[in-house]
Amino acid sequence: MLYRLATIVDVPALAAIRSQDWETAEYWTKRIAAYMNRELHPQKALLPRVVYLATENENVAGFIAGHLTKRFKCDGELEWIDVIPAYQRKGIASELIRVLAAWFVQQKAFNICVNCAADNLSAQRFYKFNGAEDLQEHWLVWKDISVVLK
Repeated sequence: MLYRLATIVDVPALAAIRSQDWETAEYWTKRIAAYMNRELHPQKALLPRVVYLATENENVAGFIAGHLTKRFKCDGELEWIDVIPAYQRKGIASELIRVLAAWFVQQKAFNICVNCAADNLSAQRFYKFNGAEDLQEHWLVWKDISVVLK
């Protein structure tokens, strides 16, 4: 598996993955492109942002996006993480978190939040397995995201 920065050329593949769970590929194409072009601003988001993807033989297996923020007095926010079903449970999502964590550390951003539905128990377990703690209903936090790099 190779991990690299996503470019605007990758947006259709990312949109196809994201639309498997919610909305259409067209919706996600516009939204992801606007996020990458710094035209879509999640609440209290700052401009530094990044999208990484995981590929195998040039096929996109998953991706992760994050940005700096002031939401909940955090330094950064994990915006999206998705891995296609055929690649799930192989450590790819955890590696994507490590890749994003390294970017956050380079930005001197350590306190990182992520939105997660309270009833999404598998996602809650995943984030907690990777070092996140409860922040409030629907939100988890890494008080120091560098813990995932150890």
